[in-house]
Amino acid sequence: MSRRIGIWVGGSLALVGAFCFVALQAGLIVNTTKSIPMGLYIKTSNFEKGRVGDYVQICPPQTPVFLAAKQRGYIGAGYCPGGLGYMLKRVLAAKDDVVSVGGEGVRVNGQWVENSVPMVSDGAGRPMPFVAIEGRKLEQGELLLMGKQSRKSFDGRYYGLVQSDQVVAVIQPVFVW
Repeated sequence: MSRRIGIWVGGSLALVGAFCFVALQAGLIVNTTKSIPMGLYIKTSNFEKGRVGDYVQICPPQTPVFLAAKQRGYIGAGYCPGGLGYMLKRVLAAKDDVVSVGGEGVRVNGQWVENSVPMVSDGAGRPMPFVAIEGRKLEQGELLLMGKQSRKSFDGRYYGLVQSDQVVAVIQPVFVW
C-alpha cells in the first residue's frame, strides 16, 4: 500500500513539475502580490514598452532604493542584475504625461490617482523612501509604475521613475482574481 502511495505522489510531483516547466517556457507568470491583480499572466509578443495601462515585468535597476527594498523583503531575490527579482507593475504614466508625486499622493495630468497616498512606514515600522516630483512632463523612455488597487504596493511612489529599458516583457492577464 505505501509503495502505491509513493508511486502516486512521485508521479503527481513529476506531472506538476512538467506543467510548471512548460508553463514557464510558454511565458506564463503567476502573480501572488498585490501590486497588480493576483492571477495568471502571459508574456505577449506585442512588445511596446511604456504604453499607459499595460502590465509589465521589469528588472529593477541596481540603485540604493531597490537594493534596500530587496533587503527589507519588498522585492525577492532573482535573476536581474544585483540578484534582484522581477517586479510586476502597471504603467501609470509615460511620454508626455505630467506627473506629480508627493506626500498627498500621485497626480497624472492633473488627476489624483486612487490609493496613491504613500505610506510613511512599512509594516515593521521602518521609514519608507520618499520621492518628490512636481509637475514633471515625462520624456521618451520614462515611466511611472504603480498599481491602483493596493495602497501597500512598492511602486513609483517610493522609487520614482524607471526607464523603459528596464521593461523585460509586457504581460496580459489570463485569469485573475
